[in-house]
Amino acid sequence: MESPGPEGAGSGQERTVDHAVSSSALEAVSATGLSPLDLFLHASIVVKLVMLGLILCSAFVWAIIAEKVILIRRVNREATEFEDRFWSGGSLDDLYESDGARPTHPVAAVFGAAMGEWRRSARISGVDLARGGVRDRIDRAINITVARETERLERHVIFLATIGPVAPFVGLFGTVWGIMHAFGSIASMHNTNLSVVAPGISEALFATAIGLVTAIPAYIAYNLISNSFGNFAERMDAFGTEFAAILSRQSEERGDEPASSRSSGKV
Repeated sequence: MESPGPEGAGSGQERTVDHAVSSSALEAVSATGLSPLDLFLHASIVVKLVMLGLILCSAFVWAIIAEKVILIRRVNREATEFEDRFWSGGSLDDLYESDGARPTHPVAAVFGAAMGEWRRSARISGVDLARGGVRDRIDRAINITVARETERLERHVIFLATIGPVAPFVGLFGTVWGIMHAFGSIASMHNTNLSVVAPGISEALFATAIGLVTAIPAYIAYNLISNSFGNFAERMDAFGTEFAAILSRQSEERGDEPASSRSSGKV
């Protein structure tokens, strides 16, 4: 029987080495695992920082979403309750003292700004409340208040608009860096077996997944929340326009009354 030649022995040794490398790589994959926690723990330091940053941004995004959803429901409920009291036919002075002087919600702030300007004008001796200057000041007070309250309601919403388009690119940066790190591992092990490539590629793609999970809710929430606040701003503006018309009508109807009694009308 012929013994294997040097060439056959060399091939056998190469197969043995390849098998050993593959076995060790498979054992490394089995030890590493592909769960999210394992992928994070075994990622490079740069990818870990990217993941942590995206996770913190995601937590902030959901905190903003929860806060704004609760806020939208609350201000709409308070606006409805206030409008019911406003249209109930009670005294404007009484409503101003109870809600307008120290407003606790946006619609009451609009009412308080307009009513306060009208009352200050009524206290001026000999002023004609029906003239254009008074109406202009009331309209200006309403517009400024609507803009201020809308800005206050939309605070931090711009963060959603920033995170939405940026987060995927941050995750992509982590992916690119992770793939570079994986190629470095391939070069050091002198093996392109899938078992060698899989851990590094999985860690890299996990960064992109976190980026998408952060960006998608932020983008959707920004559109929905902005639309809701836009509708509420229109509601405040419509209320202010109606109230300014009421004040203008009462000014014209009571033009001959003493200034001290001009602000005690009803809706």
